[in-house]
Amino acid sequence: MAEDSATEGGPTARRLVLGGQLRRLREAKGISREDAGYAIRGSGSKISRLELGRVGFKERDVVDLLTLYGVTDAAEQESFLGLVRRSNEPGWWHRFNDLMPSWFQDYVGLEESASRIQTYEIQFVPGLLQTEKYARAVATQGRPEFPDDEVARRVRLRMQRQKLFTRPKPPRLWAVIDESVLYRPIGGQEVLREQIEHLLEATTMSAVSLQVLPFDVGRSGAEGPFTLLRFAQPEIPDIVYLEHLCGALYLDKPEDIEVHSAALHRLTADALTPEDTRKTLKAALNRSS
Repeated sequence: MAEDSATEGGPTARRLVLGGQLRRLREAKGISREDAGYAIRGSGSKISRLELGRVGFKERDVVDLLTLYGVTDAAEQESFLGLVRRSNEPGWWHRFNDLMPSWFQDYVGLEESASRIQTYEIQFVPGLLQTEKYARAVATQGRPEFPDDEVARRVRLRMQRQKLFTRPKPPRLWAVIDESVLYRPIGGQEVLREQIEHLLEATTMSAVSLQVLPFDVGRSGAEGPFTLLRFAQPEIPDIVYLEHLCGALYLDKPEDIEVHSAALHRLTADALTPEDTRKTLKAALNRSS
Protein backbone atom coordinates (compact mmCIF):
# COMPACT_ATOMS: atom_id res chain seq x y z
CA MET A 1 0.00 0.00 0.00
CA ALA A 2 1.23 3.51 -0.73
CA GLU A 3 2.91 4.77 2.46
CA ASP A 4 2.23 7.99 4.36
CA SER A 5 5.82 9.17 3.83
CA ALA A 6 5.05 9.36 0.14
CA THR A 7 2.81 12.34 0.74
CA GLU A 8 5.74 14.41 2.00
CA GLY A 9 7.92 16.50 -0.27
CA GLY A 10 7.09 17.79 -3.72
CA PRO A 11 5.75 16.01 -6.80
CA THR A 12 9.20 14.78 -7.79
CA ALA A 13 9.62 12.98 -4.48
CA ARG A 14 6.15 11.45 -4.78
CA ARG A 15 6.98 10.20 -8.28
CA LEU A 16 10.20 8.61 -7.01
CA VAL A 17 8.40 6.98 -4.08
CA LEU A 18 5.63 5.62 -6.31
CA GLY A 19 8.15 4.26 -8.80
CA GLY A 20 10.04 2.50 -6.04
CA GLN A 21 6.90 0.93 -4.64
CA LEU A 22 5.85 -0.35 -8.06
CA ARG A 23 9.33 -1.79 -8.62
CA ARG A 24 9.19 -3.73 -5.34
CA LEU A 25 5.74 -5.10 -6.20
CA ARG A 26 6.95 -6.22 -9.61
CA GLU A 27 10.08 -7.89 -8.24
CA ALA A 28 8.11 -9.64 -5.50
CA LYS A 29 6.01 -11.29 -8.22
CA GLY A 30 9.05 -12.17 -10.32
CA ILE A 31 7.71 -10.25 -13.32
CA SER A 32 10.19 -8.87 -15.85
CA ARG A 33 10.21 -5.25 -16.98
CA GLU A 34 9.39 -6.42 -20.50
CA ASP A 35 6.28 -8.33 -19.38
CA ALA A 36 5.16 -5.41 -17.22
CA GLY A 37 5.69 -3.06 -20.16
CA TYR A 38 3.57 -5.29 -22.40
CA ALA A 39 0.74 -5.08 -19.86
CA ILE A 40 0.58 -1.30 -20.26
CA ARG A 41 1.11 -1.29 -24.01
CA GLY A 42 4.70 -0.16 -23.59
CA SER A 43 8.20 -1.55 -23.27
CA GLY A 44 10.66 -2.61 -20.61
CA SER A 45 12.43 0.72 -20.95
CA LYS A 46 9.17 2.54 -20.16
CA ILE A 47 8.82 0.52 -16.96
CA SER A 48 12.39 1.41 -16.09
CA ARG A 49 11.67 5.13 -16.54
CA LEU A 50 8.50 4.86 -14.44
CA GLU A 51 10.24 2.99 -11.64
CA LEU A 52 13.05 5.55 -11.58
CA GLY A 53 10.54 8.41 -11.41
CA ARG A 54 11.83 9.90 -14.64
CA VAL A 55 8.38 10.38 -16.19
CA GLY A 56 4.84 11.08 -15.02
CA PHE A 57 2.31 8.31 -14.35
CA LYS A 58 -1.05 7.64 -16.01
CA GLU A 59 -3.77 6.28 -13.74
CA ARG A 60 -4.74 3.65 -16.30
CA ASP A 61 -1.16 2.33 -16.45
CA VAL A 62 -0.88 2.17 -12.67
CA VAL A 63 -4.19 0.29 -12.34
CA ASP A 64 -3.05 -2.23 -14.97
CA LEU A 65 0.30 -2.71 -13.23
CA LEU A 66 -1.28 -3.09 -9.79
CA THR A 67 -3.68 -5.70 -11.17
CA LEU A 68 -0.76 -7.55 -12.77
CA TYR A 69 1.10 -7.47 -9.45
CA GLY A 70 -1.89 -8.83 -7.54
CA VAL A 71 -3.02 -5.60 -5.88
CA THR A 72 -6.73 -5.75 -6.64
CA ASP A 73 -8.34 -4.32 -3.50
CA ALA A 74 -10.18 -1.14 -4.53
CA ALA A 75 -9.16 0.86 -1.45
CA GLU A 76 -5.51 -0.08 -1.86
CA GLN A 77 -5.56 0.80 -5.54
CA GLU A 78 -7.16 4.15 -4.71
CA SER A 79 -4.33 4.87 -2.28
CA PHE A 80 -1.87 4.44 -5.13
CA LEU A 81 -4.01 6.50 -7.51
CA GLY A 82 -4.15 9.34 -5.01
CA LEU A 83 -0.36 9.34 -5.01
CA VAL A 84 -0.40 9.33 -8.83
CA ARG A 85 -2.57 12.45 -8.86
CA ARG A 86 -0.38 14.24 -6.31
CA SER A 87 2.79 13.27 -8.17
CA ASN A 88 1.38 14.80 -11.36
CA GLU A 89 0.66 18.16 -9.74
CA PRO A 90 2.94 20.86 -11.19
CA GLY A 91 5.67 22.15 -8.90
CA TRP A 92 6.05 25.88 -8.24
CA TRP A 93 8.85 25.92 -10.81
CA HIS A 94 6.55 24.99 -13.72
CA ARG A 95 6.03 28.66 -14.56
CA PHE A 96 9.76 28.88 -15.31
CA ASN A 97 9.81 25.80 -17.56
CA ASP A 98 10.40 27.89 -20.67
CA LEU A 99 13.69 29.07 -19.13
CA MET A 100 14.93 25.69 -17.97
CA PRO A 101 16.06 22.66 -19.95
CA SER A 102 14.26 19.49 -18.87
CA TRP A 103 17.33 18.12 -17.10
CA PHE A 104 17.42 21.15 -14.78
CA GLN A 105 13.69 20.96 -14.11
CA ASP A 106 14.38 17.50 -12.71
CA TYR A 107 17.07 18.91 -10.44
CA VAL A 108 14.89 21.69 -9.04
CA GLY A 109 12.23 19.12 -8.20
CA LEU A 110 14.77 16.89 -6.46
CA GLU A 111 16.27 19.84 -4.58
CA GLU A 112 12.79 20.82 -3.41
CA SER A 113 12.29 17.32 -1.99
CA ALA A 114 15.71 16.73 -0.44
CA SER A 115 16.31 16.65 3.31
CA ARG A 116 20.07 17.14 2.97
CA ILE A 117 22.01 18.90 0.20
CA GLN A 118 25.78 18.55 0.09
CA THR A 119 27.56 20.53 -2.59
CA TYR A 120 31.07 21.38 -3.75
CA GLU A 121 31.65 24.43 -5.98
CA ILE A 122 34.87 25.67 -7.53
CA GLN A 123 33.81 28.69 -9.62
CA PHE A 124 30.73 30.28 -8.12
CA VAL A 125 28.89 30.65 -4.86
CA PRO A 126 26.32 27.82 -4.80
CA GLY A 127 22.96 28.94 -6.18
CA LEU A 128 21.17 28.47 -2.86
CA LEU A 129 23.52 31.01 -1.26
CA GLN A 130 23.69 33.65 -4.01
CA THR A 131 22.48 37.21 -3.60
CA GLU A 132 20.16 38.67 -6.21
CA LYS A 133 22.89 40.84 -7.76
CA TYR A 134 25.40 38.00 -7.81
CA ALA A 135 22.80 35.70 -9.39
CA ARG A 136 22.13 38.32 -12.06
CA ALA A 137 25.85 38.57 -12.83
CA VAL A 138 26.14 34.78 -13.10
CA ALA A 139 23.06 34.63 -15.36
CA THR A 140 24.46 37.19 -17.79
CA GLN A 141 28.10 36.09 -17.77
CA GLY A 142 28.97 35.04 -21.31
CA ARG A 143 25.29 35.33 -22.34
CA PRO A 144 24.85 38.86 -23.73
CA GLU A 145 21.99 37.61 -25.91
CA PHE A 146 19.69 37.12 -22.91
CA PRO A 147 17.01 39.87 -22.86
CA ASP A 148 16.57 41.77 -19.60
CA ASP A 149 13.17 40.24 -18.82
CA GLU A 150 14.55 36.73 -19.24
CA VAL A 151 17.48 37.50 -16.96
CA ALA A 152 15.08 38.90 -14.36
CA ARG A 153 13.02 35.69 -14.43
CA ARG A 154 16.15 33.55 -14.14
CA VAL A 155 17.11 35.51 -11.05
CA ARG A 156 13.60 35.13 -9.62
CA LEU A 157 13.83 31.40 -10.14
CA ARG A 158 17.06 31.28 -8.16
CA MET A 159 15.63 33.42 -5.38
CA GLN A 160 12.52 31.21 -5.26
CA ARG A 161 14.71 28.13 -4.82
CA GLN A 162 16.21 29.73 -1.71
CA LYS A 163 12.80 29.78 -0.03
CA LEU A 164 13.60 26.20 0.94
CA PHE A 165 15.17 27.70 4.05
CA THR A 166 11.99 29.48 5.14
CA ARG A 167 10.08 26.21 5.52
CA PRO A 168 9.28 24.89 9.01
CA LYS A 169 11.64 21.96 8.39
CA PRO A 170 14.24 23.24 5.90
CA PRO A 171 16.74 20.90 4.28
CA ARG A 172 20.26 20.83 5.67
CA LEU A 173 22.74 22.51 3.30
CA TRP A 174 26.42 21.63 3.64
CA ALA A 175 28.49 23.58 1.12
CA VAL A 176 32.22 23.53 0.43
CA ILE A 177 33.49 26.31 -1.84
CA ASP A 178 36.94 26.81 -3.27
CA GLU A 179 38.75 29.84 -1.85
CA SER A 180 39.12 31.26 -5.37
CA VAL A 181 35.37 31.99 -5.33
CA LEU A 182 36.07 34.74 -2.77
CA TYR A 183 38.50 36.43 -5.16
CA ARG A 184 36.53 36.14 -8.40
CA PRO A 185 34.78 39.55 -8.83
CA ILE A 186 31.68 38.31 -10.65
CA GLY A 187 29.56 41.42 -11.22
CA GLY A 188 32.32 43.65 -9.83
CA GLN A 189 33.87 44.23 -6.41
CA GLU A 190 30.74 45.71 -4.83
CA VAL A 191 28.64 42.72 -5.89
CA LEU A 192 31.29 40.36 -4.57
CA ARG A 193 31.50 42.23 -1.27
CA GLU A 194 27.73 42.06 -0.80
CA GLN A 195 27.87 38.37 -1.64
CA ILE A 196 30.56 37.68 0.97
CA GLU A 197 28.49 39.56 3.56
CA HIS A 198 25.56 37.34 2.65
CA LEU A 199 27.71 34.23 3.11
CA LEU A 200 28.66 35.47 6.58
CA GLU A 201 24.98 35.86 7.43
CA ALA A 202 24.28 32.39 6.05
CA THR A 203 26.80 30.86 8.46
CA THR A 204 24.52 31.91 11.32
CA MET A 205 21.63 29.83 9.95
CA SER A 206 21.12 26.53 11.74
CA ALA A 207 20.32 24.77 8.46
CA VAL A 208 23.56 25.86 6.73
CA SER A 209 27.14 24.66 7.14
CA LEU A 210 29.73 26.47 5.01
CA GLN A 211 33.40 25.61 4.59
CA VAL A 212 36.10 27.16 2.41
CA LEU A 213 38.68 24.91 0.77
CA PRO A 214 41.95 26.88 0.90
CA PHE A 215 44.24 27.42 -2.07
CA ASP A 216 47.01 25.21 -0.73
CA VAL A 217 44.81 22.11 -0.59
CA GLY A 218 43.76 21.95 -4.24
CA ARG A 219 40.68 19.95 -5.12
CA SER A 220 41.09 17.30 -2.43
CA GLY A 221 40.47 14.48 -4.90
CA ALA A 222 37.35 16.01 -6.50
CA GLU A 223 37.66 16.68 -10.22
CA GLY A 224 34.88 19.25 -10.41
CA PRO A 225 31.74 20.57 -8.76
CA PHE A 226 28.93 18.19 -7.80
CA THR A 227 25.95 17.91 -5.49
CA LEU A 228 24.79 14.97 -3.39
CA LEU A 229 21.09 14.94 -2.53
CA ARG A 230 19.70 12.86 0.33
CA PHE A 231 16.02 12.30 1.10
CA ALA A 232 13.96 11.61 4.21
CA GLN A 233 11.88 9.00 2.41
CA PRO A 234 13.65 5.62 2.59
CA GLU A 235 12.21 4.70 -0.82
CA ILE A 236 14.30 7.37 -2.54
CA PRO A 237 18.00 6.63 -3.07
CA ASP A 238 20.72 9.22 -2.66
CA ILE A 239 21.38 11.03 -5.94
CA VAL A 240 24.53 12.70 -7.24
CA TYR A 241 23.99 15.60 -9.64
CA LEU A 242 26.74 16.49 -12.12
CA GLU A 243 26.15 19.36 -14.53
CA HIS A 244 28.01 19.82 -17.83
CA LEU A 245 27.74 22.12 -20.84
CA CYS A 246 25.15 20.03 -22.66
CA GLY A 247 23.10 18.68 -19.78
CA ALA A 248 23.47 16.85 -16.51
CA LEU A 249 24.01 13.40 -15.05
CA TYR A 250 22.02 11.85 -12.21
CA LEU A 251 23.87 9.01 -10.50
CA ASP A 252 22.16 6.72 -8.00
CA LYS A 253 24.13 3.47 -8.15
CA PRO A 254 25.58 2.56 -4.73
CA GLU A 255 29.15 2.55 -6.05
CA ASP A 256 28.75 6.07 -7.48
CA ILE A 257 27.22 7.34 -4.23
CA GLU A 258 30.10 5.79 -2.27
CA VAL A 259 32.76 7.49 -4.43
CA HIS A 260 31.15 10.93 -4.13
CA SER A 261 30.38 10.52 -0.43
CA ALA A 262 34.04 9.70 0.15
CA ALA A 263 35.07 12.77 -1.87
CA LEU A 264 32.78 14.97 0.24
CA HIS A 265 34.25 13.48 3.40
CA ARG A 266 37.77 14.39 2.22
CA LEU A 267 36.65 17.86 1.21
CA THR A 268 35.05 18.62 4.56
CA ALA A 269 38.10 17.24 6.37
CA ASP A 270 40.56 19.28 4.28
CA ALA A 271 38.49 22.48 4.21
CA LEU A 272 38.59 25.12 6.91
CA THR A 273 36.29 24.54 9.86
CA PRO A 274 33.07 26.58 9.87
CA GLU A 275 34.60 28.93 12.46
CA ASP A 276 37.83 29.41 10.46
CA THR A 277 35.68 29.86 7.37
CA ARG A 278 33.99 32.80 9.09
CA LYS A 279 37.41 34.31 9.78
CA THR A 280 38.35 33.85 6.12
CA LEU A 281 35.13 35.51 4.98
CA LYS A 282 35.78 38.47 7.31
CA ALA A 283 39.32 38.77 5.95
CA ALA A 284 37.93 38.75 2.41
CA LEU A 285 35.58 41.60 3.37
CA ASN A 286 38.44 43.63 4.80
CA ARG A 287 40.46 43.00 1.68
CA SER A 288 37.66 44.31 -0.56
CA SER A 289 37.08 47.47 1.50
